[in-house]
Amino acid sequence: MQKIRNIAIIAHVDHGKTTLVDKILHSCSVFRDNEQKGELILDNNDLERERGITIVSKNVSVQYKDVKINIIDTPGHADFGGEVERVLKMADGVLLLCDAFEGAMPQTRFVTQKALSLGLKPIVVVNKVDKENCRPEEVYEQIFELFFNLEATEEQLDFPVIYGSSKQGWMSTDWKKPTTDIFALLDAVVENIPPAPVNEGNLQMQITSLDYSSFVGRIAIGRVHRGTIKENQPVTLIKRDGKLVKSRVKELYTFEGLGKIRTTEVGSGDICAVVGIDGFDIGDTIADFENPEQLPVISIDEPTMNMLFTINNSPFFGKEGKLVTSQRIKDRLMKEMEKNLALKVVETQGADSWLVYGRGILHLSVLIETMRREGYELQVGQPQVIVKEIDGKKHEPVETLIVDVPGDVAGKVIELVTQRKGELLIMEPKGDLQHLEFEIPSRGIIGLRNNVLTATAGEAIMAHRFKAYEPWKGNIPGRLNGVLISMDKGTTTAYSIDKLQDRGRFFVDPGVDIYEGQILGEHIRDNDLVINIVKGKALTNMRASGTDDNTRIAPAIKFSLEECMEYIQADEYIEVTPQSMRLRKIFLTEQLRKANGSKN
Repeated sequence: MQKIRNIAIIAHVDHGKTTLVDKILHSCSVFRDNEQKGELILDNNDLERERGITIVSKNVSVQYKDVKINIIDTPGHADFGGEVERVLKMADGVLLLCDAFEGAMPQTRFVTQKALSLGLKPIVVVNKVDKENCRPEEVYEQIFELFFNLEATEEQLDFPVIYGSSKQGWMSTDWKKPTTDIFALLDAVVENIPPAPVNEGNLQMQITSLDYSSFVGRIAIGRVHRGTIKENQPVTLIKRDGKLVKSRVKELYTFEGLGKIRTTEVGSGDICAVVGIDGFDIGDTIADFENPEQLPVISIDEPTMNMLFTINNSPFFGKEGKLVTSQRIKDRLMKEMEKNLALKVVETQGADSWLVYGRGILHLSVLIETMRREGYELQVGQPQVIVKEIDGKKHEPVETLIVDVPGDVAGKVIELVTQRKGELLIMEPKGDLQHLEFEIPSRGIIGLRNNVLTATAGEAIMAHRFKAYEPWKGNIPGRLNGVLISMDKGTTTAYSIDKLQDRGRFFVDPGVDIYEGQILGEHIRDNDLVINIVKGKALTNMRASGTDDNTRIAPAIKFSLEECMEYIQADEYIEVTPQSMRLRKIFLTEQLRKANGSKN
């Protein structure tokens, strides 16, 4: 039986997880010498590459000495915590990466808490020690304190620590003595992470992840907890609710390097992919045919936010997307629920709208962005936090917010956060920055990032993490300015935009098709204003000096999807199509808006 170690790499965003996996793959000669290697090999879908973040966890495996190391790369954003929670079930130990300058951040705490509660053995990697003004010793103390506060066991507190720079490709037990390779880390994995346990008995395997192939359909991925699983073996699938379904294993694969290789049997402790089982969900157990026994179901923290998804019913419906019907959108959302455990879809009273529950703005925006790239057209409403009633009182989700800013603008940030019912808990210097920690309702974070980045000239670093449900904090002011709304359908003209520039900032360029009720810009006052920007210049054959001024138009403001989601109010939608994103009022005509009491 070959020796196996199963490790998950966990850390806050941008602390170097995927880069470290790259270096491990290169060091263990997964590639041929003539092969194009590239960077961030595991961030292989377009959205991950564009945003520079990991969204979906991935499995790879390497051979080091005579040990097979299964590595699970996990996302760092709190919004994808559901991914981290389920894949930690496959690991026996974790590599906790921490930036040598930033130290322990909110997500570091979240993932560490999950790993320690599952009893996993940690190895701490203080990464990026090549950074200027890094503070490896302080960060080590900080992590020890974090483990202590999270009630780690004696054994977990006795963690080995490795220093290095995954970008430069070296790891060492002493940060002042750089080496030329990362073998110090792999040695620490082999020595400290317990071997995958071999449990004899009837088969038990929990499905913790899934893959899809156009040839064989859905593939179940998980770790064999007990016994062995063999090709062509009859098995029982135990659903989350305890229902039993008889099935058969058609093909078996184990992970090798970046790919999978076919095998005839997989023993206890190894991670494998199973083909041939239909109708499974994440959290189901593949068990013995005759004596099925269920493993504990994966519990996931519940969502904190919801959004209304509905079909596109604007005048430009169906111009750009192919998949526009309510049935298509519903099927796509149901399919997403199969693999995205932290997501929940609830039908509303209308046949063509659904409430989609998620972990946060980024979690929901990645789903919307993926759908528009697949050719869907849809509209989404304002994100709403989920309010609960506990002991007869209204409670709302509260988050811990951490902001690192230059000292001279810290006052502006504190003012912005406290306006949104945030409370300042800690203010201390960190290098040449001020480190601020707040407690703030989740409602207050929606739309905050833009304001903070504007106030600090883009220099603020923000991170937040869900803390708990606490009593309702009261009213939080929404968007301060009203919007400019189109009065007519047509094509925008430079002449009209130029004449109306003193009324506000525009979101559209000249020469763009617009419709009545579309939001064209932000008004300088707090009320909405209906305008006409499709009117052309009146042409005459008379010319007079001074009337033929050139139009000078300020560039249109272009929002990203997350910024749109944070910007809109309760009476507005975002229309999302494969080529465009438009903001609009729910009621397109002024008459309907007045009848429905919208501010105007």
